[in-house]
Amino acid sequence: MVQLTLKNWAQLLGLTVGVVALLVASLVDFGIRPPTVATWQRQVRPGHLSAAHAMLASNCAACHTPVMGVDVAKCISCHGGNKTLLARQPTAFHATIGNCAACHGEHQGRNANLRTMDHKALARVGIKFVSAGKETPQYLLDEQLPADHPLLTALEAKLNCASCHNAKFAPHFGLFGKNCASCHGTAQWTIPKFQHPSVLSISCNQCHKPPPSHLMMHFEMVDKGVVEQGTVEDQICCGGNVLVAQCYKCHQTTSWNDIKGVGFYKHH
Repeated sequence: MVQLTLKNWAQLLGLTVGVVALLVASLVDFGIRPPTVATWQRQVRPGHLSAAHAMLASNCAACHTPVMGVDVAKCISCHGGNKTLLARQPTAFHATIGNCAACHGEHQGRNANLRTMDHKALARVGIKFVSAGKETPQYLLDEQLPADHPLLTALEAKLNCASCHNAKFAPHFGLFGKNCASCHGTAQWTIPKFQHPSVLSISCNQCHKPPPSHLMMHFEMVDKGVVEQGTVEDQICCGGNVLVAQCYKCHQTTSWNDIKGVGFYKHH
């Protein structure tokens, strides 16, 4: 068996390249052109693009830059003008994130959902900001939660939930503070272990604040009128001199629009 030295390999490689170059030149002379750039790109098959980016399937350079990979500047050239995205508090952090591919990974199939929230990925991006000597992003906590938090991973515990989940009209109106993770996790927003107080409780307004309509004439003219559709007993209980803070006189714990004596009422 012949053993090839490093010099032999180099000569063989040079000969191969020369033959290929001559072959391509010959094809061009005969009017047969080499494959287009798009054809060469198809030699790499990382997976189908999502439906949202399907029109770019034959144009890798629309997102990728040689050696660099996915180029955030190219993402921004298309998506940077999304004023709706940047105007909403929960998604406003996109203005300074500077790393689209960390969360929005492509080539996962045509039906892939690029908007699936990955809190760990967001934390990693924030940590890179800090390690690079940049100012700590608003969505990272100055002091992280305990690493053994029962609802969050060590990475997720570094996030400042309230920076995104605290819109002007927050669900809890600030009554429970800013430590969302004391009750909520990132897997789901609902709280499986939460047990609502007894249906006989009359302290509803400690947590449930009335909607603006209840503080106007709407309460007298419309809301009390709904109760009049119920039984006489419920009319006496909920109608008349009932106060806005007395939620329990009309509402039930099954749902806010489950009205005593009326059932589920479709308001609009």
